[in-house]
Amino acid sequence: MKPTRVLIVDDDEDIRTVLHLTLEHAGFEVLLAKDGIQAVEMARTKAPDAVLLDVMMPRMDGFDALRAIRADARTGPIPVLLLTARTQTHDAVEGLDLGADDYITKPFDSDEVVARVQAAVRRAAQQRSSNPLTGLPGNERITLELSSRVERDEPTALLYVDLDDFKPYNDHYGFLRGDHVLQVLARLLLDVAARSGPSGTFVGHVGGDDFVMICDPSEAEELAALVCERFDELVPDLYDPADAKAGSIEVADRRGVPQIYGMLSVSIGIATNERRDFDHRGELVTVATEMKRFAKSRRRNGSRYAVDRRDNGQAVELEVELPGPG
Repeated sequence: MKPTRVLIVDDDEDIRTVLHLTLEHAGFEVLLAKDGIQAVEMARTKAPDAVLLDVMMPRMDGFDALRAIRADARTGPIPVLLLTARTQTHDAVEGLDLGADDYITKPFDSDEVVARVQAAVRRAAQQRSSNPLTGLPGNERITLELSSRVERDEPTALLYVDLDDFKPYNDHYGFLRGDHVLQVLARLLLDVAARSGPSGTFVGHVGGDDFVMICDPSEAEELAALVCERFDELVPDLYDPADAKAGSIEVADRRGVPQIYGMLSVSIGIATNERRDFDHRGELVTVATEMKRFAKSRRRNGSRYAVDRRDNGQAVELEVELPGPG
């Protein structure tokens, strides 16, 4: 098992050295950065399991670095612990409001640092309920993210992303090839999410071939269109050359009768609180589920998305497939 990787960010060389030695002695792999700009870049490229982030730094301070880390879908789930002076508790409060997972005051106790980092990494793993295949946040984290946005009445769009004809593909090529498709889609969603604005886009893996994106309503259609376009461009490479040329595969159904299935695609249902009020995440999920089914029913060749544009008072009653009311 690879060691837990921690990124230490502090402009004070002495503090970096002490923290480096402390965490390395405890068995962590350590990365070092001198300011917020370096921290954000290394978080994106080195994929640390946790970040120890000083607040007061040149070029980009800890708060701005934290905002940038949380706004990027590739780095958003990484636990961040702030380093603050003992006399500046307001920094810790502000950092927690911005999404920090914990804070450590200077001067710090070495054993406390190790314990807090371990606890933050453990909590992050539990929250992700990380899908071992894609590494994306799972149902627990999806529920938390969606609930918090709805409860705060934030502008929210839920994109329910579903693979079409994935089972025949699995039956034809086997589970290893199917797993590769899920990993490709997960990476694509993260790449597309990284294009979103400062509010950030959350990407989660419900399970199987179901994924979600949570973003600002103003970005929802653009992100959905880009996911559809880019996935369709990638699809031929997921097939053997002869099947890609034919544009289809032949797979026996449950009765053993050969059936022809077209190429993989995605159907995306979009629900937002731009025109409708939602008091519970389950209501938003229900509408996104309906829109996903509508997009799937209109599918011909290639991927599609459908957006709910109804106003208040037009309720729907459907089976909820994502984490519902609880």
